[in-house]
Amino acid sequence: MPTADTDVAATSRRWREELILPRLRLISDNDYCGDPDGVVQAAHVLLAPTFDLRCLISSAVAPHHFEWTPDCPERGARVLRDVAALAGRAGVPIVTGTAQPLASPSEPVSSPAVEAIIDEAMRHDDLPLFVTGGGGLTAIASAYLLEPRIADRLTLVWIGGEPYSRTLDDLHPDVRYRETNLHTDLVAAQVVFGSPIPLWQIPQDVFSALLVSRAEFLHRVATAGPLGAHVFDAVGARVDLLGPHLRMGEMYALGDSGTVAATLLWGAYGAEPWSCRWITRPRPAVSDDGLYLDQPDGAPMRLFTHLDMRLLMEDFYARLALHAAGTERIAP
Repeated sequence: MPTADTDVAATSRRWREELILPRLRLISDNDYCGDPDGVVQAAHVLLAPTFDLRCLISSAVAPHHFEWTPDCPERGARVLRDVAALAGRAGVPIVTGTAQPLASPSEPVSSPAVEAIIDEAMRHDDLPLFVTGGGGLTAIASAYLLEPRIADRLTLVWIGGEPYSRTLDDLHPDVRYRETNLHTDLVAAQVVFGSPIPLWQIPQDVFSALLVSRAEFLHRVATAGPLGAHVFDAVGARVDLLGPHLRMGEMYALGDSGTVAATLLWGAYGAEPWSCRWITRPRPAVSDDGLYLDQPDGAPMRLFTHLDMRLLMEDFYARLALHAAGTERIAP
């Protein structure tokens, strides 16, 4: 005869193995050929059965970035394939964007990434579609220019844009030292902000607060099996490269993981990232300097003002440990 303990155990198994149903469809677009915070973000996404992960898009870094090459998207796709294999998700589709930004607000740049966004947005599904961006907005802007109807069929969550408090007086004169994701494709950002696409923005002053220490990565990531070691080595390689010149200290920024905080860590009784903070405001236009021009009649947007770093990183560390122990059920 079953006991109360066995009933609890059976319920626990069902929660782990049966009841984690996807809450949303996800397309993750990032410059995976660049800063390795994208590797951290990709590993987190791949370990989350809450997502019906439709594809991962590898886009390019900015043309003025020291790591830009014409084959940026292909290099990033190789990075993603390694992470996906270690996460047990080798079957997740990986597609490439383009290495070139938009030439004008009326000229889309075609790529497999653009086709993937349009196809998924126009496909009927009961689950809402979210597209997360951790780099430039070339692919989503191009998809919208080619098929404006996608604006009614997805939500864009973007890590990027200058702080709203920034003025022309304190804007760095060299574009290389301005907010990277915005200036990867400024024209694409102007297209998106001028569109009706539902937009959740996480600007620079908010995502820059997502900091981790070398000690916690050594303790919680490097020891978490082959995937954890791979993630740790990716971040370590960047510190080895830049550390002697920048004196980076013992902290590293994981800004790209902000998209995970906004889309994965929703409340149990409401589909919102309740532990984060945001305001709803009319979206501004984006000037040629990359600053904001108020538009009182602009379409509403969600502007995040705080992300729950504790929940975000503890969830990531736990998923890595469970995956390393072989106890995390990963959706096929």
